[in-house]
Amino acid sequence: MSVIAEDILTHWRIVQPLFSIRDEDAYDRAIVTLNALIDEVGNDEQHPLYELLDTLGTVIHAYEEKNHPIPECSGVEVLKLLMEEHQLEPADMPTLGPPDVVLEILNGERDLTVRHIHALAETFQVSPAVFV
Repeated sequence: MSVIAEDILTHWRIVQPLFSIRDEDAYDRAIVTLNALIDEVGNDEQHPLYELLDTLGTVIHAYEEKNHPIPECSGVEVLKLLMEEHQLEPADMPTLGPPDVVLEILNGERDLTVRHIHALAETFQVSPAVFV
């Protein structure tokens, strides 16, 4: 084996476990590593470890897509979940209108409007796409 191949193999043995997530234990270790990299690198694209962070994020995403798929749900279902998570009642959602309008939306009797979607995205700090 060449000196270059031996040098690469030495380093590969160290980082290889990060790139082969095959079970939940490896996934959990990768998440811990990713979080540590995020703490270290942040969003500094010039940081020497940025590419590692980006690549590890891609590997984790691929594992999650295969093993932890996000079920399809409607914008109203997302709204219900977020309201439950934040312990909100229809009266706590004035950006959607009065409580009776909010109830109509939650019961599927009225659609979310573009204005509603943008207000909800801002309220819950999520992408408007989750409500579409």
